[in-house]
Amino acid sequence: MLWPQLVPHINGSKFVQSNTSYQSTMSSSESAPLLENGGHTGHRNLPFTRRVINFMKGESEPSWEESFKFFIFGTWLNILLVFVPLSFISHSMDWDVGLVFLFSFMAIVPLSKLLGEATDQLSVKLGETMSGLLNASFGNAVEIIIGVVALLNGQLRIVQTSMIGSILSNILLVLGCSFLAGGLYHTEGLFNGTGAQASASLMTLLCITFVVPAAYASTTDPGMENYCSNPDECPTAGLLFISRGTAILLLGVYCAYIWFQLKSHPDLFIAPSSQNSDVTVALSETDETEPRMGTAAASAALLLVTIVIAFCAEHLVTSIEETAARYSIPKAFIGVILLPIVGNAAEHVTSVWMAMKNKYELTITICVGSSIQIACLVVPLLVIVGWIVDQPLTLHFHNFETIVLFVSVFLINLLLMDGKANYLEGLMLLTLYLVIALAFWVV
Repeated sequence: MLWPQLVPHINGSKFVQSNTSYQSTMSSSESAPLLENGGHTGHRNLPFTRRVINFMKGESEPSWEESFKFFIFGTWLNILLVFVPLSFISHSMDWDVGLVFLFSFMAIVPLSKLLGEATDQLSVKLGETMSGLLNASFGNAVEIIIGVVALLNGQLRIVQTSMIGSILSNILLVLGCSFLAGGLYHTEGLFNGTGAQASASLMTLLCITFVVPAAYASTTDPGMENYCSNPDECPTAGLLFISRGTAILLLGVYCAYIWFQLKSHPDLFIAPSSQNSDVTVALSETDETEPRMGTAAASAALLLVTIVIAFCAEHLVTSIEETAARYSIPKAFIGVILLPIVGNAAEHVTSVWMAMKNKYELTITICVGSSIQIACLVVPLLVIVGWIVDQPLTLHFHNFETIVLFVSVFLINLLLMDGKANYLEGLMLLTLYLVIALAFWVV
């Protein structure tokens, strides 16, 4: 290797380039594998076990310790996690049923917030479409878990009333509080009226699909045939056929709505350009979720919280019957008013906070979008699950519940038509919700 030191006197600067090229070639050839597939040329050629290890380590992501530190201590609402062990202890030791109901009720509130947080953190690494599908799947996971648990326990009326209550809670209570709070900070809030009206129109369609089974059961001879003292537990074959067929159709409509919102017409769900451009830019920057958890840690947290919620929901549902009888609380009031507050606690806070920051587009998406998920995804899904487990759950809600839902959707259509919001509209929605709550207390 002495000849490179002599040749520079002959070729001058040209040799420097050739020598450098030669050395880089030799270096690359020396480090190259002897066999064609002897080395790892990229992540795709890594063994499956190695890829799993890399995923679990979460390279270039927050560590597991940082992830769970943020997950557990990231919000003051997690103080309520103390009720989770109390729910398990009170259930296993046969404490007073009122305590079991209260502890389970309070335990699900922070768990629902953690479920939403894990979903948001997991969606950071995903694309727009997958994020939308993930949020659509887990956005109402608490309602699905409570509904499935109640369904497996034969509590069909609790399933129906809790689903109606979730819809009413989102479009009246949550949206009303958001408009009221936002109106106190801003004279008028703007949102895309076309997209909001499209969502409200879909809510009208869903409401009509709930009217049809009630009309069939109340006005036709086959629908009014009673085979037992409680028609809810032994519906007619025609009512089951209508409900299950409608459930399948609604699932198809929901898929079309997701495609409409995320792919074909996403511009309809963007805030209007008439707002101040500086404010719009500032808001768009704060809308992105900051990655505070690793992908593997967020997945593990999502699975863990879902399992814990399932157990707490079991304790809650099994204590409803005795709690209602002992403390003279109407079961309809528990299903329509109390249970939805548990499932939507995190959404309540987020929606109101977005309205106070003048982000009405997000508020509409949270409230109306969540109601569409309940009516178009969760309710049909529970009907099909009941079909599988031989529980005769139908879309036949009581006439009073159907009328209440219809007038609520009618009011929402009127208020969203102009694409503007103020505190008076929020007060209207809250007033209607309180009237409905009073009615269900004496139903």
